[in-house]
Amino acid sequence: MKRCNACGEGFKDEFSFCPVDGKPLGVAQCDAAPAEFHLTLIGDEGLARRLGNQVLFVVVQAKQAWPPFKNDPIAFAARRVAEGKRLFKQTLARPHVLSAAASALIVVSAIVLSVLVLERHARKMSDADLIDNGDEIVRTVEIDLRTGAKPNHDSGVGAGEKGRVGFGKGKGEGSRPVPARAQGGGGGGDGNPAQPSQGRVPVPSIIPAPISTTMARLPQALPDAGTDIDPALWRNLSSTSYGDPRSKSTTPSNGPGDGGGVGTGKGTGIGEGEGPGFGPGRKGNIGGNDNNPGGGGIGGSSGNNPNGNPDQVYPPSQVNERARVLSKPETQYTEEARRSGITGTVILRVVFSRTGEVSNIRALQSLGGGLTEKAIGAARQIRFVPARKNGQPVSMYMQLEYNFNLY
Repeated sequence: MKRCNACGEGFKDEFSFCPVDGKPLGVAQCDAAPAEFHLTLIGDEGLARRLGNQVLFVVVQAKQAWPPFKNDPIAFAARRVAEGKRLFKQTLARPHVLSAAASALIVVSAIVLSVLVLERHARKMSDADLIDNGDEIVRTVEIDLRTGAKPNHDSGVGAGEKGRVGFGKGKGEGSRPVPARAQGGGGGGDGNPAQPSQGRVPVPSIIPAPISTTMARLPQALPDAGTDIDPALWRNLSSTSYGDPRSKSTTPSNGPGDGGGVGTGKGTGIGEGEGPGFGPGRKGNIGGNDNNPGGGGIGGSSGNNPNGNPDQVYPPSQVNERARVLSKPETQYTEEARRSGITGTVILRVVFSRTGEVSNIRALQSLGGGLTEKAIGAARQIRFVPARKNGQPVSMYMQLEYNFNLY
């Protein structure tokens, strides 16, 4: 009996060479190591059937191993450990096993190290808030209006003192050498029901551009936001985002106006006016009324603001057009008031705000049995067109009466 040292198969003595690989055959030794190569033929059975056969094989092996394990668990475990050691030694004795294991370990270690290096590099990039945008590096700065520096709040358009218009100090009116009154204004918004955000006025520029109150992105693909204001009447306030420096709201909002600016008016500017300027006027610049460049120096203080503070509430006698009620829901009796026979009138003093909401409700005359609460709830549901002063929506005081009678 001869055995091939390459494939481990045995052949009759008549063979001199292995018919499989052509290697010379040697004399078979009784203590020769078992062949390490075994050909496995996979049948054409389905996966579920093959899996079932494997499970059945495991069950049979477990049944065969149970009696010796039950008789002597320690000896059984010792034999299994010895068999595992023998198989491990045989595996290590096979050619190229150690070199293959070392190569695999090196490859896996290199992959893990590369992933760690890339992750660390990405974390550094994230900490620096850098975003790779094609051929340029773009820095994104998040704006938190609650922690920004608070600008100086003066009534009217200006923010200085001893002057009439602008954001500086002094009694000037603008850049022209001859003294003249500066006029004009602007407004904007994006239909947001919230009040315009507090912030700084963009740089003077005749190029209209979107005014964002939530974030600044540098460098910008579009032109910097700007307003059409005389540079002599402008100041770069310390707020971290654009907005209306007279506003008290720290909620990011461009305001209920339209046109893309910030405010309650219409245009690409800031304020309650119309146009690309600032304040209650129109067609750009600052100071109220139609655009008219001023002269005499840098201006400051309250400015020519015919509407005063945009949050001011006016009595009906001081507005040009009173608020017009569109719908006024009726109130209902409560069961408690009906049982107690309560009748009378609830009188409420409210504010019809320039944003279209009923606010600051105060009861001047009350009734028990939950009727005052019913009246307040009905007042909050009133829909109306805000009052107007000098063409701009303003807030106005109103008095409401709700009569409760039992018939």
